[in-house]
Amino acid sequence: MKLNQMRSLSLCTTKRLKASEQLQSVFKVLSNLLSQPDDVYIVKNKPVTLTCRSTPATQIYFKCNSEWVHQDQHLIERDVDPATGLPVMQVKIDISRQQVEKIFGLEDYWCQCVAWSTTGTQKSQKAYVRIAYLRKNFEEEPLGKEVALDQEVLLRCHPPEGVPAAEVEWQRNEGLIDPKTDPNFFITVDHNLIIKQARLADTGNYTCVAKNIVARRKSSSATVIVYVNGGWSTWATWSACSAICGRGWQKRSRSCTNPTPLNGGTSCESQSVQKSACTATCPVDGGWSEWSKWSPCGADCTMWRSRECTQPTPSTSGKDCQGLDLQSLNCTSEQCPQSKYHHLSASGAEDVALYVGIVAVALCLTLLLIVLVLVYRRKKEGLDADVADSSILTTGFQPMGIKPTKPENSHLLTIQPDLTTTTTSYQGTLRSRHEVAGKFSMSNGPLLEPLPNGSHTLHNGKLPSDPNDFMNRLSSQTYFKTLPRDNINTSYGTFNFLGGRLTLPNTGISLLIPPEAIPRGKIYEIYLTIQKKEDMRLPLAGCQTLLSPVVSCGPPGVVLTRPVILTMDHCSDACLENWAIRLKKQSYEGTWEDVLQLGEEVFSEPYYCQLEAETCRVFTEQLGRFALVGESLSMAAAKRLKLLLFAPAYCSTLEYNIRIYCMDDTQDLLKEVMQMERQMGGRLIDEPHVLLFKDSYHNLRLSIHDMPQAHWRSKLLTGYQEIPFYHIWSGSQQTLHCTFTLERQSLSTCDLTCTLCVWQVEGEGQSFTLDFNISKDIRPLDSDFLLMDNCTPALAGPSAFQIPYLIRQKICSSLDTPCPNGADWRLLAQRLKLDRHMSFFASKASPTSVILDLWETQHFHSGNLNQLAAVMAEIGKQEAMIFLVSDGEC
Repeated sequence: MKLNQMRSLSLCTTKRLKASEQLQSVFKVLSNLLSQPDDVYIVKNKPVTLTCRSTPATQIYFKCNSEWVHQDQHLIERDVDPATGLPVMQVKIDISRQQVEKIFGLEDYWCQCVAWSTTGTQKSQKAYVRIAYLRKNFEEEPLGKEVALDQEVLLRCHPPEGVPAAEVEWQRNEGLIDPKTDPNFFITVDHNLIIKQARLADTGNYTCVAKNIVARRKSSSATVIVYVNGGWSTWATWSACSAICGRGWQKRSRSCTNPTPLNGGTSCESQSVQKSACTATCPVDGGWSEWSKWSPCGADCTMWRSRECTQPTPSTSGKDCQGLDLQSLNCTSEQCPQSKYHHLSASGAEDVALYVGIVAVALCLTLLLIVLVLVYRRKKEGLDADVADSSILTTGFQPMGIKPTKPENSHLLTIQPDLTTTTTSYQGTLRSRHEVAGKFSMSNGPLLEPLPNGSHTLHNGKLPSDPNDFMNRLSSQTYFKTLPRDNINTSYGTFNFLGGRLTLPNTGISLLIPPEAIPRGKIYEIYLTIQKKEDMRLPLAGCQTLLSPVVSCGPPGVVLTRPVILTMDHCSDACLENWAIRLKKQSYEGTWEDVLQLGEEVFSEPYYCQLEAETCRVFTEQLGRFALVGESLSMAAAKRLKLLLFAPAYCSTLEYNIRIYCMDDTQDLLKEVMQMERQMGGRLIDEPHVLLFKDSYHNLRLSIHDMPQAHWRSKLLTGYQEIPFYHIWSGSQQTLHCTFTLERQSLSTCDLTCTLCVWQVEGEGQSFTLDFNISKDIRPLDSDFLLMDNCTPALAGPSAFQIPYLIRQKICSSLDTPCPNGADWRLLAQRLKLDRHMSFFASKASPTSVILDLWETQHFHSGNLNQLAAVMAEIGKQEAMIFLVSDGEC
């Protein structure tokens, strides 16, 4: 029984211990806080709520900054946990902005909840309450950059101060940059953006964006430009030689495309085109050798002879010999073995046949003579319809007393010209160059409206001019409204198929209209004038510069059957390796177009240009407005500047002005300055100098030195004057000048000695050493350089040419046909030193006529027909003189 009691007691004790353990476990769980208040931010004026939750709790209170919150400010909620069945208490309090601002700056505002239960007290963590803000200004904003391709880029950003601290993100062109999707971007811990290798696609506007719970701020955009410096491609192969025959040019080029400069990257330095002289072997047409001797008469009564195409042998695409290389002939008489048997029996028949043949030949010759007489009479009548007296066509050509070696061919110097009958209204008798009188009737429909009297009279080969009337009629038409109104630099005339010449005196500008350039039956009024550079405004780009005056000849649209030749000055150094020179022509719409580039001529086009040291000759089949424009290929390209010094012819004051003109070295500008200074009362005080002005982007400087300080002083405040590079290279003003004002101590001081220096910075220079008396200067400088050219502005018909028309026709007919011995137009071009234009001549129907046209333009004032006759005689030294070489001999 005691044992049972002890067992019962033990069982009760065990139950009590378990119940006690369970109760202790429950109290342990209930003593924990279910939720504690967290740190919060007050945004603007909105209060924040702090929550504390505990189970089981008898009381829960908040204290903030060590002070208990009043009980009335607590919002208490009681509930039962459905899982455990234990009571749950939740307490909330609101914190306003004013409460926090009361202690702002002293310490952080914090709150803590305290929960009481039967097991004790529990405290929560401190929850800090802060006022949230984000300032407007960034402490450091990103800056724009220009970077090379593949370079690393660092964009800095320090966001504005804020609570809570702002988060930073980057945008490119308003699009978000995500380093996860594009690993080329990297954002550092201090918010900077790194572009590891700049790509072209990375060019854009970059913005740093800072944001928190209060606001979102954007920095100023930083523009990042990824540029690419240009690089040269490899040289292309050399082009074919520009000349078909003789000296020409070949070129090779490279482009700045490896890589192409982008986004402001530097362009390639040095030249893109290289030129090299080349010589094309001229095609040689084959020529027959002499016939061999006849072979012995064969058994078939035939004998043979042969020749070979070896004098010369055709080469370089030359033509083969035309004709037979083998000839046969029937043997007669005793040369033939078979004829010996029949000789005696057939002798009578052969005599009859011989007489019949003689009679037949006589009849044929008689008929031929009659035909020739009829043809001659018809040609003579046709010639009289155009030219009543053809003596003008041969007058004035006496070729150095050359005597023909074959009398039977001497008639070639007196053959009437082959002129067909036309409907031209040219009337009157043409005489020698010094006795020309006739009339060009305007009733045959000129291109422009006719003159009031309906005719235009030619006296002594000179066209009377009424420039005012002519310019007034031109100005009534739309295209001609841009023509200058000054008559000084304008020339015009009326021309028919005989051609003529227009000249602007003292300018180096002329227009040659060769014979047959105007179609027969047509009469044109043609003008020639200079356009002012400042009025035209040529579109010059890059390294381009104007090298010649702007010249108009017209009217445009007239029909020409042969090219006319426009001559004008240019101011380039004529070193084509350094230039790309283009001929520009203005269209009817007013735009300027490139019609020709020197060295790259296409002979099928209607334009060709011959460039000499100071002169340019343009062959054109279309009239219009032309200018020569050069583009420098290297910094060695230079244009010639003419430097002129002028001073007053009379000086009655203490001040004495010296004017230095710097202008393109062309005669038209020299004439303009001389005329302008003459009107101002100025005079030339030293000989003009020429300065080579290079495309080096350096300015032109002018200074004065070595003056006697006791008598003269310069009023210039600086050591030198300067003319900007672009005013000279691509400016619109033609005559730039600087003035040096000197002051003498007294009016009795008249002797002036000084040195004027003109030089391009880091380039060539010129100096003028002056030593003269300003009141008694009698040096004849003005008369030496005024270039008193008294040539007639307009000449029509034969008076405009050195070579008479008939002689010209005979030369062309003799030399146009190739000869085996080389005595043709090619040898003429070589003797006249024009062989570099051989390919151009070869492209024309009559190469000789083009050569003679060019000779006329070069030697109109200084031409000597005896010299030309000597050249012709030299050409004929191989076999016979050129005037006596018949077509059969060629």
